[in-house]
Amino acid sequence: MQYLSTRGGIPPISFTQAVMMGLAEDGGLLLPRTIPRIGCETLLSWQELSYPELAFEIMSRFIDDIPGSDLRELINKSYATFSSDEVTPLVHHGDYHILELFHGPTLAFKDVALQFLGNLFEYLLKADNSILNIIGATSGDTGSAAIYGVRGKERINIFILHPHKRVSEVQERQMTTVLDDNVFNIAIEGSFDDGQSIVKRIFNDISFKNKYRLGSINSINWARVLAQVVYYVHSCIHVAKHEKDSTVDFAIPTGNFGDIFAGYIAKKMLPPGTIRQLILATNSNDILSRFINNGDYSLSDLKITSSPSMDIQAASNFERYLYYLMDSDSAKTKKLMEEFAANGKIDLSDSQDQIKRDFAATTVSDAEVAETISSFYKEFDYILDPHTAIGVKAAMDLKTASVPIICLATAHPAKFGDVVKDAINTSPDIPESLHGIETKETRCKLMAADKNAIQAFVAEHSLDASS
Repeated sequence: MQYLSTRGGIPPISFTQAVMMGLAEDGGLLLPRTIPRIGCETLLSWQELSYPELAFEIMSRFIDDIPGSDLRELINKSYATFSSDEVTPLVHHGDYHILELFHGPTLAFKDVALQFLGNLFEYLLKADNSILNIIGATSGDTGSAAIYGVRGKERINIFILHPHKRVSEVQERQMTTVLDDNVFNIAIEGSFDDGQSIVKRIFNDISFKNKYRLGSINSINWARVLAQVVYYVHSCIHVAKHEKDSTVDFAIPTGNFGDIFAGYIAKKMLPPGTIRQLILATNSNDILSRFINNGDYSLSDLKITSSPSMDIQAASNFERYLYYLMDSDSAKTKKLMEEFAANGKIDLSDSQDQIKRDFAATTVSDAEVAETISSFYKEFDYILDPHTAIGVKAAMDLKTASVPIICLATAHPAKFGDVVKDAINTSPDIPESLHGIETKETRCKLMAADKNAIQAFVAEHSLDASS
């Protein structure tokens, strides 16, 4: 399988090269040249597979430069860290199938990809006898999941930027209480978008990137998206075993477009009609819902909400979908992304028919989040975190009665205990991994959202590629 840049400025590369490159060297994002198709008979034959076995079947169709036995071992090692044998279990409440993606070490869906990516990095670096300095930005959950994926690993240092005091206290402490020598937390005085912009600009400094062997753990890394494709296929199979109709819809809370883009890839892979509709749900930072409903992809003022992991304006994975929307025309994609960088907006209303065939979308307010957490708890005695509640509210508003709907539960409610308690007047149970986290020692560097200062900090604390 070869991988190409959405901007067409690099020659085709292999999967492992794509993983290590992260952001394409022409500033674009990497995608497989083709998307493998899964037939009905093959999908039926997967019904009794475990989650790791299914992950191997899907990932191996995109990966041809890692021996099968090694890939199986990497996958098995990655999901052995989850508290549920099913890895991403589905629970059923009324008309809603809740896909629980929070059974990994940091209680968020990011673990599904980042446990795998951390082990993959370690495997590739050992084979190549090399080192990697990872740099990434987080709106809350990616940072801790990435840190837990590589903490203590030889040959890797990791630098994570998070917006100071704009993540939940639990999210912050999950990052800053990790004191391993290879972990560097940086709180920036700004937003997630500021951090993501700094990371992209550092990666676009190709000489610096190559000198310090920089790697990416944000969802700009294709391996992140690939690992998330698996739970879409897994849940489709699960629902098909329990419903008369094998067609399903998904409701996905998203701010960075990565999770729903994995669903888009799954939809293209699976037999036609398996995934009928992908419902995108945003909080008040509604750039993505405006894009889908009106063709308006434009920046607006960032709003601080009760779902901080989605307090994002410029979505990192949007360019991947844009590439497909432009019929895989890299020149058009590059031109549009350059226009967005210059003006903060692009008009895609001419493509509305196709966009609405691919997605539906809605925006959910903080008041609706609280009401959804409350009503769902009263009816089903089940606690939603605020991000999951956004997806559930979207499902309530846009569900088609005859079609099963799967709602992605992206984080454990204990990560946002204050929001939950305000909504239902009771605190969620605290998982064992969070016991005592509020009293643990922390380590973090507070810095201005300044690319040069952060780049200098990374240079000072990076592993030396020449040693």
